[in-house]
Amino acid sequence: MDAGRPGSEPVEILRAKYLDYCSAQVADLLLYLSPDEIYLLAQRAHREKGGAGQLSYIEMVQIATDWLSARVALPPFEVWVDDYREHPDRYAEYFMGLWESETDSSE
Repeated sequence: MDAGRPGSEPVEILRAKYLDYCSAQVADLLLYLSPDEIYLLAQRAHREKGGAGQLSYIEMVQIATDWLSARVALPPFEVWVDDYREHPDRYAEYFMGLWESETDSSE
């Protein structure tokens, strides 16, 4: 996939790419967790928020995703954009394609 000319991309596309990059980082970490680890993490986070009762698998994955998202050290948008503009090839493998659908819907 051609990275294009990152310096000339509109801010809306850069924001969509940034969110895609962040999503990919969290998804990669989520894949390292076993189902048991997801269960334990989700149950603990659910209890800490005062939740009770059983969670569905989808709810557990969502809670684990939210928990990871809050704890992963991701660069602020402005820092990411500067680095992306300097080294767009470094980021190509991290895009899941979500940014394309995000920009298609805004046209």
